[in-house]
Amino acid sequence: MKRKHRGYGDTFYIDEVFVKINGRQHYLWRAVDQDGEVVDVYLQARRDGAAAKQFFKRLLRSHGGEPRKIVTDKLRSYGVAHRELIPESIHSTKQYENNRAEQSHEATRVRERGMRRFKSTRQAQRFLGVHAAVSNLFNLGRHLVRAQHYRDLRVSAFEEWSRAVA
Repeated sequence: MKRKHRGYGDTFYIDEVFVKINGRQHYLWRAVDQDGEVVDVYLQARRDGAAAKQFFKRLLRSHGGEPRKIVTDKLRSYGVAHRELIPESIHSTKQYENNRAEQSHEATRVRERGMRRFKSTRQAQRFLGVHAAVSNLFNLGRHLVRAQHYRDLRVSAFEEWSRAVA
């Protein structure tokens, strides 16, 4: 269930967050574009340079091209992956600039609490992938369109949702 759109933006906000699965700590990596669309979500047991490179490779494969700018926090693993995989892109680590990625974790945390945490990495990865697709489906950018066009987009999103769950 992928929403048909013109593509992702050229600025990616990337962040990682700790997630406990069966008492073991894992890291949820997430990339969001400048419009708030979730580009990719990936769950890993590590948070080192190799893990960051693996996530960046996955991100570049799913996006189909290199982003113009990458915004991250000051985790050094991002610098390693950036230098080796996409050195042409601008890499920004300014304080507060990464808030878009930080905020994108909030909806996942709410669902995670409702599910009483994840039981396995496979279940978590599957849920997070579907959750990202659904949030992208209903992320319509209300401030960018006229009211009638927004209503039309909303109707088409619900029609696609109905087809997906039928």
